[in-house]
Amino acid sequence: MPSDRPQPAFVLVRPQMGENIGAAARAMWNFGLDRMRIVAPRDGWPNPKAVAMASGAGRLLDEAQLVETTAEGVADCAYVFATTARARGLTKPVFSPERAMALAAEKIAEGQNVAVLFGPERAGLENDDIARANAIINVPVNPEFASLNLAQCVLLTAYEWQRAAGEVVHERMDMAKSDWAEQVEIEKLAEHYEDRLGEAGFFFPEHKAESMKTNLRNLWSRMPLTRADVQMLHGVLRQMVRWKERG
Repeated sequence: MPSDRPQPAFVLVRPQMGENIGAAARAMWNFGLDRMRIVAPRDGWPNPKAVAMASGAGRLLDEAQLVETTAEGVADCAYVFATTARARGLTKPVFSPERAMALAAEKIAEGQNVAVLFGPERAGLENDDIARANAIINVPVNPEFASLNLAQCVLLTAYEWQRAAGEVVHERMDMAKSDWAEQVEIEKLAEHYEDRLGEAGFFFPEHKAESMKTNLRNLWSRMPLTRADVQMLHGVLRQMVRWKERG
């Protein structure tokens, strides 16, 4: 059965191809969403092509609610979004996917049921479907090629839901078998380079030597060095000195 994780229901209205239903299920499950509702699929249900395309997300298809009308698909929802790329001549608030899913998160946190309508592949939702929605989600796409594949639209909206739910880490550093270098290690590295560069006559002229050393230490402090980095930089300098001595 679907998880008890708070989330919007994704309602596929009159989808035409089983492959696209399966791809939509896969896109939903990529982001932990598993409440799919299917309104009057053109090729009937169940659909073996949908199962094949869903890959590991076949459970969503098994548990999907099958209904005959859009009204049935959103009957238990307090707030409904309709995705469309075209102006429809209807007076409704229009949100970007990002803002729409942020609003959905707020409403779901308040205990409301929320649904998102996705239209059939050929022409999208009809005005009768959109008239049942409280708001429109409009994706800022290229106006000269505004048509989005059903699964692409589902994927984009599902990703924005995950962002709104606070489950996206926007930046991280993957450590590859090493820890960050400590200040004492950076200090020893700086001393090593200062000593060897001094022997090589690098700090010249003499009246600029201190500022050059300060700039060099500032360079080390700006670099996010791991212990492996520090060991490598020590090794580079040792090898250069050995090479010079052999010459």
